[in-house]
Amino acid sequence: MKDKVEYIRGDQSLSGDFKRAGKLIQSFNAADYDNDTLKKSILTELLGSVGEGITIEHNFHCDLGYNIHVGKNFYAGFNCTILDMAEVRIGDNCLIAPNVGIYTAGHNIHPIDRHKSGNARPIIIGNNVWIGGHVAIVGGVEIGDNSIIAAGSVVLKNVPSNTIVGGNPAKIIRSITDSDL
Repeated sequence: MKDKVEYIRGDQSLSGDFKRAGKLIQSFNAADYDNDTLKKSILTELLGSVGEGITIEHNFHCDLGYNIHVGKNFYAGFNCTILDMAEVRIGDNCLIAPNVGIYTAGHNIHPIDRHKSGNARPIIIGNNVWIGGHVAIVGGVEIGDNSIIAAGSVVLKNVPSNTIVGGNPAKIIRSITDSDL
């Protein structure tokens, strides 16, 4: 996984990117609920890459948009927030329940000028992943294929493939086996 990305709040080189994303997000969230063509068009312009069969419910928010890459058959429920100061890659056939936050961005530990600068780490979510409601995923995390993140979890560490995790912080509950199919 790539190293962390350093950024400065108010950086003029990012202000145009924030405005671009903000206007597209505003249009997306204001679109008629059943106007799938318009919503898909806006998401295609906003996001870095979009697979076929994307659905994101209203009240979606992100920082830049272009650092978000989603595979085919992607679904995100209401109130999804993706802070994409670093890259977010989401595989095929992924489901995200309502009120999920995916946060690549963070702030520096040292308190002096903490409000002015930050850092971000990429997040990778594999194929066939189901993320329950009210989950928070922090930067630098990789979630393996076929995994499930239980509702209300805070994911601070990598999640192996074929695993169910839950809690705060999220811990392995059990493996997903062939008998679960």
